Amino acid sequence: MTIIDRYNDATAAIARAATDCGRDPASVTLVCVTKTFPAEDVVPLLDAGHHVFGENRVQEAMGKWPGLREKFPGVELHLIGPLQSNKAKEAVETFDVIESVDREKIAAALADEMRKQGKRPRLFVQVNTGAEPQKAGILPGDADSFLMACRDAYKLEISGLMCVPPVDQQASPHFALLADIAARNGLRELSMGMSSDFELAIQLGATYVRVGSAIMGHRDYKQP
Repeated sequence: MTIIDRYNDATAAIARAATDCGRDPASVTLVCVTKTFPAEDVVPLLDAGHHVFGENRVQEAMGKWPGLREKFPGVELHLIGPLQSNKAKEAVETFDVIESVDREKIAAALADEMRKQGKRPRLFVQVNTGAEPQKAGILPGDADSFLMACRDAYKLEISGLMCVPPVDQQASPHFALLADIAARNGLRELSMGMSSDFELAIQLGATYVRVGSAIMGHRDYKQP
């Protein structure tokens, strides 16, 4: 199968999952995750009209996307990987959506850069729903106070929440937890669900699903 065949399968599955639970398929946005893949592998998706993509690393995106964006205006680029405060400048320059806001140091750095650059990328707070020590994200018990700090102390507009459930656990309780945190904080956007579980995420309210390998194919992590 080609990338476009897999892309068409994924978009059809997203539409079915939304329809099956009484949602408008247009309420779910596919973020095609192109991390580690070269620009030439992304071009067929751009030619097909897809325009929402996710990258894990600021440096990789800076090398890959300027040329693509010149040829294909209208791209919406999401940072879905951990962000270091010393990369805040480049992140604000490069991304339209930053999904990995997870601590006050990052919030402060982003607020400063957004003021300096006059840019307002949409921001998602990443919640570490499984409280995994090796994983980025604010702990669920700290999410409410962190969201308040983002809004009040740093004057950031938060669009939604993002999570990556533990790989060895059922995803549904984590998706439900994220939806609960979002609801009580007045947030409508939920970025949750990846290649193996995006249909379940849609049932539990995902508005963005991040699909990589199911579209792009095997990923070679030896590549930068």
